[in-house]
Amino acid sequence: MKRFWRDFLWQLVWPRRRQKTSPTLSGTVLIGLCLGLGMAAYNSASNILFVALSLLLACLILSGVLSWLNLRAVSWRVLLDPPLRAGTPTAVALDLTNSKRFVPTYALWFEFTAVAVDPAGPGRPESTLTARGIDVRAVLAKVSDADARGTVYLRDRLDAGGCARLEWRFTPPRRGVLHIRLGGAGSLFPFGFLRKTTGENVRREVRVWPAPVEYRWIAAGAARRAMGEGSLGRPGSGGDLLALRRYESGDSHRLIHWKASARSRRLLVRQFSAEHSQAYALCLPTESSMWPRPEQFELLLGLAATLAEDLFREEALDSISIDGEPPRLVRRVADLESFLDRLAEARPSGSVPSQAPARARGDRPSVLTFAPDGPRGIAAYVDGIKAAAA
Repeated sequence: MKRFWRDFLWQLVWPRRRQKTSPTLSGTVLIGLCLGLGMAAYNSASNILFVALSLLLACLILSGVLSWLNLRAVSWRVLLDPPLRAGTPTAVALDLTNSKRFVPTYALWFEFTAVAVDPAGPGRPESTLTARGIDVRAVLAKVSDADARGTVYLRDRLDAGGCARLEWRFTPPRRGVLHIRLGGAGSLFPFGFLRKTTGENVRREVRVWPAPVEYRWIAAGAARRAMGEGSLGRPGSGGDLLALRRYESGDSHRLIHWKASARSRRLLVRQFSAEHSQAYALCLPTESSMWPRPEQFELLLGLAATLAEDLFREEALDSISIDGEPPRLVRRVADLESFLDRLAEARPSGSVPSQAPARARGDRPSVLTFAPDGPRGIAAYVDGIKAAAA
C-alpha cells in the first residue's frame, strides 16, 4: 500500500514519457486569478481571500488528478482490414479497453493521420528564402493533399472493465504506400481547465490499390482461336476433379472432402478443372517513353487491376507479367493480391521491356497487352486486336 501511494504521487509530479499536461484558456484564466487572489490575500491578510484561494487551488489540483486518473489503465488497439483502394472510403477501427476496476473513463479523443510515402525518398533540402510565394503555396497544397487527418471522440462513458470500438473513416486520395498513424489520446476531463495528452505512436503501413475504372469490353476483339474442347489442366469450376488441396480462408464449405480430411486430420477441399478454353496472360509494360503522361499511367494501372480482377472472377486469368518478366501463374486470391500490391507501388521504368516468354504447354493462353489509345485513353489488345478500352 505504501509503494502504491509513492508511485501514485511520483507519477503526478513526474509523468511518464510522451505524456503532457497543459492549461487551456479557461485554465490559464484560473491560474491568473489564483495569482491575483494570492497577492491580494497576502497584502490584506484576509481569511476570506485565503479560503477562496485554497478553493481555487484545490479545484485546479483536483482537475489534474482526475485527468490523470481518466487516462490511467486505458489501452487501445488499431485494427485495419486491407485492402485499401484509391478513391474508396475505408474505416480504421480502434478498440478501447478500460482495465480499471472501479473508475469509468470519459470524454477521450484520438488523433489519426494518414501520410502517403514517397518511394523516391526525401528530396534534397532547399532554402525557401529565395522561393516565390506561388511555389511555396503549391508545395504546401501538395503536402495537404497527401495527408488525411481526423479525430474520433469517445462520446459515451466507458465503464470499468468495459470495451468500446471507435471508427475513423477516410478516403485514400491515390494509390501507393500509406502510413496510418495514431498520434495519441487526449482529454479535457473533468472541468476543462487542463488538457491531458499522451503520445502513443502506433503506426501501420498499408498498400493502396489502384482505383477501379470503367472500361468497354469489345467482344469481337476478345474472341480467340479455339484450343480444343473439354476441360483444361488448370483449376476452375468444371466437373472434372483435378486435385485435393488444403483448405484456405474463403473456400466454400461445399468443396470440403470430408473423408480425405478425416484421414489426413486436416481440412482438404476438392479442386476442379476449368471447363472453358478462354484464358489470358496479362502483360503490363511500364516503359516511361510509352507513358509520358502521369494521368495516363495511372489509368493504365487502374485498367490492368480491374481487368485482372474481372478475369480472375471469371476464371479466365492464367498468368501475369510486368515488363517482360517470366509469367507468374494466378491460381489463388493471394496471387492476385500480390499483383495488385505491385501495382500499388509501380512507377514508370526506364528500361525497354522484352517480350514475355511463352510457357511450353498445349493450351497456351492469349496474350493481353496494353498500349496508349490517343493522348488520354488506354487500350488492351489480344493478338493485335483491340479487346478493351478505357
